[in-house]
Amino acid sequence: MKSLYVVIVGCGRLGSHLANLLSREGHRVVVIDQAGASFGKLSSETFSGFRVQGDASEPAILRKAKIDQADLLITATHADNVNLMVALVAKRVFGVQHVMARVYDPSREQMYHDLGLETVCPTLIAGEAFFKLVYRAIEGGGAVK
Repeated sequence: MKSLYVVIVGCGRLGSHLANLLSREGHRVVVIDQAGASFGKLSSETFSGFRVQGDASEPAILRKAKIDQADLLITATHADNVNLMVALVAKRVFGVQHVMARVYDPSREQMYHDLGLETVCPTLIAGEAFFKLVYRAIEGGGAVK
């Protein structure tokens, strides 16, 4: 598999986890986050990438992360509006081919798709998982184990 150049925006639980996994697999990873303390979530054992502290909605910060060289951008902040804006700038201004965004509000997911963005909606994923557990409990006639 070809080594990818991946930019991840947001170094919370999701962003740091993805950065650690992708770095461990040999991909070149840059993580952008406003809070320098967030970089402490990156594993000293598996993360070999770079950290850029700053606001990813600022084009200068994206340039610092060498976004124009990225094969893939993932927006993983807790703010749908930030994720959307950064994803669109990456795709339309910097020409990043593969752009993926976390979107919490399920009603926004179709709009993201219409704009050419790939999405993951944790709200829908968790809802489906709980829905399945409810029916598993009903079919089993008791508590879920």
